[in-house]
Amino acid sequence: MKPVTVPFFISHQGCPHTCVFCDQRTISGAVGALPTSEQIRDRIDLWKSTAGGRPLEVAFFGGTFTALHEQIQSELLAPLQPLLNNGTLASIRISTRPDYIDDDRVAWLFEKGVRTIELGVQSMDDTVLKASGRGHSAADSLSAIRCIKSGGLAVGAQLMPGLPGDTPTTSLASLEQVIAAGVDFFRMYPTVVLRGTELARRYLAGEFIPLSLDRGIAVCTILLQRAMQAGIPVIRIGLQAETGLDAESVLAGCWHPALGQLVRSKLYADLISRFVSPGERVTVFCHPSRLSDVVGVKQGNLLSQAARGVQMQVVRDISLMKDELKVKAEDTYDIYSIIKDSNYSIYEV
Repeated sequence: MKPVTVPFFISHQGCPHTCVFCDQRTISGAVGALPTSEQIRDRIDLWKSTAGGRPLEVAFFGGTFTALHEQIQSELLAPLQPLLNNGTLASIRISTRPDYIDDDRVAWLFEKGVRTIELGVQSMDDTVLKASGRGHSAADSLSAIRCIKSGGLAVGAQLMPGLPGDTPTTSLASLEQVIAAGVDFFRMYPTVVLRGTELARRYLAGEFIPLSLDRGIAVCTILLQRAMQAGIPVIRIGLQAETGLDAESVLAGCWHPALGQLVRSKLYADLISRFVSPGERVTVFCHPSRLSDVVGVKQGNLLSQAARGVQMQVVRDISLMKDELKVKAEDTYDIYSIIKDSNYSIYEV
């Protein structure tokens, strides 16, 4: 049973750098103050009351957990220990930087109940990392991934297509490298330009051209398909539409409150367009959980097919895999997969 995540945002706490794109407080909608033991216990009790019996996982998001003073790390994890022992909590996850991971840190975190570490990899291109002010190298990311895996923990990688100096080709290469290193899941955060950041200054000065929404969706579609081909979950695409993230705070870049669905919908739209000819009348069957993705945001896929002269009805079919579509035209039908049957070229983005 998938655990319910109890989040604590410690925005920018412990982080030794201010990257050109970063404004953690705006991104999370939280001020980043460290929670007290009482606040931690109270929030867990609240979430437990609404979890419906599902296991709980505490997550410390934002900031650089392993760069915090060791005493502070201990104070944050201490109130969780009895809850792990009595079964109230199933596990803990943290977020950190690749250059603040080593064998001793991983072993200590494992002892304290941490079972997942998310790394802010962002890119595996050293030129991009330097231009973004990250302060670590691609080699640091590879070392951290291998260290976490060897310590028995799950490891996730956060990637940011569209950083300064990045291209669709380098974004795909970054994905391929962390897949090869053994990551267990991804988050994809296409770069956005937030007010008050160094990236905003560069953008307003004409020194940085961000990904547009359409181009960002195209890049993320290719990355998502590649991750699916490798069997690695992408658990998030795009920054969450929290309180502090809106048209006022986002100057430019690839941001939309439903970006993940736009990307997934494009996978299905491209598959349909490849195998359904203009003017056809078809019924498209999909797994029930993928109905909204196949229909598209605000029925976008239905409308785009109608513009091609395609009359398309979408029907649920529990027998299909989540990546499959069954396309029926008259008395014939074929089954296609967004993983196997769509061909993309990164060079066309």
